[in-house]
Amino acid sequence: MKRPLLFAVLLAAAAAALPARAVLAFCGFYVGKADSKLFNQASQVALVREGDHTVLTMANDFQGDPKEFALVVPVPTFIERRQIAVVEKVLLDHLDAFSAPRLVEYFDRDPCLPEPPMMMAAPAGGAPRSQAARTKDLGVKVEATYTVGEYDIVILSARESNGLETWLVENGYKIPNGAASMLGTYIKQGMRFFVAKVNLKEQAALGFTFLRPLQVSYDTPKFMLPIRLGTVNAKGPQDLFIFALTHGGRVETTNYRTVKLPTGMDVPLFVKAEFKDFYKAMFAEQVRREDMRAVFLEYAWNMAWCDPCAADPLTRDELTKLGVRVEESRPTFISRLHLRYDAAHFPEDLVFQETTDQENFQGRYVLRHPWVGSGSCPEATRYRGDLTRRQEREAQTLATLTGWKIEDIRRKQQGVKISSRAAGPAGTPSADAPRPAEPPWYSRVWAAVANR
Repeated sequence: MKRPLLFAVLLAAAAAALPARAVLAFCGFYVGKADSKLFNQASQVALVREGDHTVLTMANDFQGDPKEFALVVPVPTFIERRQIAVVEKVLLDHLDAFSAPRLVEYFDRDPCLPEPPMMMAAPAGGAPRSQAARTKDLGVKVEATYTVGEYDIVILSARESNGLETWLVENGYKIPNGAASMLGTYIKQGMRFFVAKVNLKEQAALGFTFLRPLQVSYDTPKFMLPIRLGTVNAKGPQDLFIFALTHGGRVETTNYRTVKLPTGMDVPLFVKAEFKDFYKAMFAEQVRREDMRAVFLEYAWNMAWCDPCAADPLTRDELTKLGVRVEESRPTFISRLHLRYDAAHFPEDLVFQETTDQENFQGRYVLRHPWVGSGSCPEATRYRGDLTRRQEREAQTLATLTGWKIEDIRRKQQGVKISSRAAGPAGTPSADAPRPAEPPWYSRVWAAVANR
């Protein structure tokens, strides 16, 4: 698939298998995460904001011949060479992993035992004259040209959109029909254009077979992200993940509703083997309920710690490379925003504000393994009576979250009941619980996924 004109933040991400890693944490055993790799056509952006200073790190979702790559990003001010950098993709991958919605599991304790004590969580040169004359005729001004890593970058301003569109086409940037009207709205705002294409010689010399994220920093009172250009040649809705890094608190959109994703729900045990499908269906259902006109908050947290941790917090060096000014007295706060958008439902660019809210929030879903002991105390009798009702509530919750049929959910629940009752408080078989004759169906599926 080729996508010649790209909004700067479109990153290709094929669905990937979930790791079968389990880490003990205060909030249960962490057993899986739902990162951006679960979504096709998923884009990633790191957006650092302090006062009027903005650092934007953008990963491209371009697939195809690098000669076909063209990137056009409206920017509010002139960009000098020193304001542009190429960074490693692992930085965005780490942000994604750290903030991803997560699945955790608990094992019910023996109801006949006393309650345990509570634990506390710790926290270049100009164009030839003939080309320059043509550029002037089109009302386009080449304000600067740079080579940064494997990219050739041009900073443009323009008087009118048709001239800018013509200049882009004549200079080898393959843009789709309809781009002119969109470009015109940015020209009216007095914005410049950050334009990039691949320098094939530099790419070969550097030895890269992929395009690394581009980073640009600038000062502007406008806290916004241009997304409309990415809808011009999009084939359907796209997913966008924004990792907003600030010192003050949570970031939200002001021109669209920011909605917290449903979180903290208990779900049936078979979801462990189907967490990827669960999360995709759950997000699609929330998008449907909001008529695809909302931005969803998936994570908001002080980056000095995490609980449970889907990945280690970013190091001081990693944060610095993303443009964060690290200060011990002012911890970095991350807001992970996720939206599914197209031109019809998101006709405006995203506008943000930084709030003072530093309340922690995470998309988190819980598996609760039943206790399987043979105790006969009154509490155990009550526990067994409540267990069936609890499992039905889990089924109803899952149906509401995902839109899945309740009959299918109940049938899958029956498939894991024997094995779940054979698990002790540490996940080991209980001596007084029946053992299944063979592993349940879901364990074979999970093992296959984990070993990919």
